[in-house]
Amino acid sequence: MPVPERIGSYLKRAEQALNGAKQAAVKPSGLTVPQYAALLHLADHPGMSAAALARACAVTPPTMNTVLKNLRERGLIERTPHEWHRNILETRLTAEGEAAMADADARAVRIERGLAAKFTDAERETLVELLGRCITFLEAARPARSG
Repeated sequence: MPVPERIGSYLKRAEQALNGAKQAAVKPSGLTVPQYAALLHLADHPGMSAAALARACAVTPPTMNTVLKNLRERGLIERTPHEWHRNILETRLTAEGEAAMADADARAVRIERGLAAKFTDAERETLVELLGRCITFLEAARPARSG
């Protein structure tokens, strides 16, 4: 008898499918999903630090540093020292970054809207509530980091 799939498998497969669809959607804009996510957060919160962006995008600080390095090399962002905290670099979109983010966002929004259209309003509300419960449980179950 086959082993039944576990709920974590469905969550992972859904995340991978969404990530794959978004990757295909933003690729014509010349971005990866992590780059798009960083630009999206910077559009809403200009001046964010790399550490804050890493937390917002749910990636590690080294990964975010690589994302920011690539975006800076392409002229999509600029990084300048904070006015009072010189060891913190503020990150902002350039005009080119704003254009790339807007193009990618229009494409990504089509994926989100298409997915949302597969559910009734009540089903979407239920799905969001259920996923919220998953997140709450899983974050609480994560062992505390020592150090």
